[in-house]
Amino acid sequence: MRYELADHEWTAIKPMLPNKPRGVPRVNVRRVLNGIFWVLRSGALWRDLPTAFGPYTTCYNRFVRWRRAGIWGRIIDALAAAHDAAVQMIDAPLVRVHQHGACIARNQRQLMGRSRGGLTSKIHAVVDSNGLPVRLALSPGEAHDVRLAGKLLSRLKSGSMLLPTVAMTRTGSGSLP
Repeated sequence: MRYELADHEWTAIKPMLPNKPRGVPRVNVRRVLNGIFWVLRSGALWRDLPTAFGPYTTCYNRFVRWRRAGIWGRIIDALAAAHDAAVQMIDAPLVRVHQHGACIARNQRQLMGRSRGGLTSKIHAVVDSNGLPVRLALSPGEAHDVRLAGKLLSRLKSGSMLLPTVAMTRTGSGSLP
């Protein structure tokens, strides 16, 4: 299928996944990962997951448990550390908060901020020359881009070239400096 992991991707990710040899035998972890990636890449609802990936509840529960345990962060960090990009770019676009997410007032971990456009979050990203993410961070929408730049650039290898995006380098007149 279109969103399935390639063999080299599976080989890189497999050692980072939790292994529970006790209890009920686990379902095919690669199939569950393919289901999670299908939902994330297609933007579909969990309930619309094709049956080829198994029950949607298994994929959803595994995604949530691994997020709470920090496994996704460890996978991204390990893959980014092994990534040898000579050219990297940094940007921080705004993302509007969904109307149903805006009603969560008592949970302060949502990283939502109020700006002119309403409730927004900002995704700070360092990407390679192909546009693939190397490091990601999230902040409230009104936060300045420099707030997380140090954290994102702390693992930049010496000799790497950093290119800011055009939107970040524009002056007030709209021309490049």
